[in-house]
Amino acid sequence: RLSGMNVTVVPAKTPADRVLKMKPDGVFLSNGPADPAAVTYAFENARKLLGKVPLMGICLGHQLLGLAVGAKTYRLKFGHHGCNHPVKDLKTGKVEITSQNHNFAVDINTLDRAKVDITHINLNDQTIEGIEHKKERMFSVQCHPEASPGPHDSSYLFTRFRELIRKA
Repeated sequence: RLSGMNVTVVPAKTPADRVLKMKPDGVFLSNGPADPAAVTYAFENARKLLGKVPLMGICLGHQLLGLAVGAKTYRLKFGHHGCNHPVKDLKTGKVEITSQNHNFAVDINTLDRAKVDITHINLNDQTIEGIEHKKERMFSVQCHPEASPGPHDSSYLFTRFRELIRKA
């Protein structure tokens, strides 16, 4: 159970149509290692899920959803690793203390702002830390809200996902 939700874990290479046959209430794209652009099967499957089921992504899942909506990713000059990374929630103006562990980021210059809003920004280097689709039920964050370094700064994101599912 994750934040009051029952979770079924499937392998990363599970095709979108097989995931949809399971009739999930929502799909969570988790963290993981890799250059996100190199795991084409993952962002292509995310693209196929978009609009069919609520989606939430963290870390690699965030990058994959960025790619799924047409953005590009790039390797950071200095990766974000460890805790105490300040991230601003642009909706509330609040600053969260986050844990991070990634070397890639969604490229702000390639994000289609007609389709996607930037919801969170890293205050150290101004990289994208969160996005939300304007029409589809999808959002993601670059940080690790499950790590809770704040200790509860980012836990609201799981509640937001549960609410997104409930409204579906």
